[in-house]
Amino acid sequence: MSTTDAGRAGPAGPTEPVKPAADQVPDRIHAIPVRYPGRWISGAVVVVIAAMAVHGLVTNEKFAWGTVADYLFSTPVLRGVVWTLWLTVAAMAIAIVLSVLLAIMRGSANPVMRWVSWAYIWIFRGTPIYTQLVFWGLISVLYPRLSLGIPFGPELLDFTTKDLVTASRAAIIGLALNEAAYLAEIVRAGLQSVDPGQSEAARALGMKNTRIMGRIVLPQAMRVIVPPTGNETISMLKTTSLVLAVPFTLDLQFATNAVANRIFQPIPLLMVAAIWYLAITSVLMVGQHFLERYYGKGFDVHHAPGGGDGGRRRAARRRARQAAINAAGTTAEPGPLTEVTP
Repeated sequence: MSTTDAGRAGPAGPTEPVKPAADQVPDRIHAIPVRYPGRWISGAVVVVIAAMAVHGLVTNEKFAWGTVADYLFSTPVLRGVVWTLWLTVAAMAIAIVLSVLLAIMRGSANPVMRWVSWAYIWIFRGTPIYTQLVFWGLISVLYPRLSLGIPFGPELLDFTTKDLVTASRAAIIGLALNEAAYLAEIVRAGLQSVDPGQSEAARALGMKNTRIMGRIVLPQAMRVIVPPTGNETISMLKTTSLVLAVPFTLDLQFATNAVANRIFQPIPLLMVAAIWYLAITSVLMVGQHFLERYYGKGFDVHHAPGGGDGGRRRAARRRARQAAINAAGTTAEPGPLTEVTP
């Protein structure tokens, strides 16, 4: 450094500390965060209990985790998983269609439709699912033959019930008819959540009732219908373990029980079934989450601006876009006399 530069720099010495700027707001309130020691204590207690439960599962030799690993992906178990998924999907598909019809009938102006729907829901909700599955397993005993034709007249087609209603079909029918009674009330609640004024307005525009239901009412009702329907789907997955009452012997629960009876180790095979049910349920819960998010647009408080990190990021992006629009000068800034619609 040259002499001139050194002269400009001035004599070396200790620099004075920079004083903080004076607060421009008089009598500012300096808030102190509230401390919640109970949260930390309760959280610590829960963590300790969870750690003890995991330690008990891992160290207990009676669970025989080696046997669990050997049979987790065995052929009988995987076949049972496929059949369980098929029973769940088929039964829920039939139940959803039937529940929509029952809900519409329940709200119909036709008294016959209303009472038939009410009687169906009363019967199938009032009797245990196990009893209904036993009934469907004995349908060929009650009605050995089924026929189609003119009521109280000649028969056109004739079927043998044992050949038509197999064990898998009886299981699907029994599960679907029972589930439809519960879903019908869920769908009815969803339909009633939509403002009836919207249907009246659409009817005034000349829209037919079927189009009003499909294009206006049902899309809005899905926000209310989807969450409990997802829960019912998960419940249906676990209810398939009762199809032994038909009897149907290819589901996951029966497959693991059969292996357990053969090797005389029931606990490891129960863990195999529990792991598969938990895995499938977890996948269904993820799908339910995205469905709820899709149909709940504009209503989900957890995704509102400022709610959580995602809400803050969206609010920041909106502010940045608004700042860019203001900087472009394409819109006039509101003045003190500008009329603003609230």
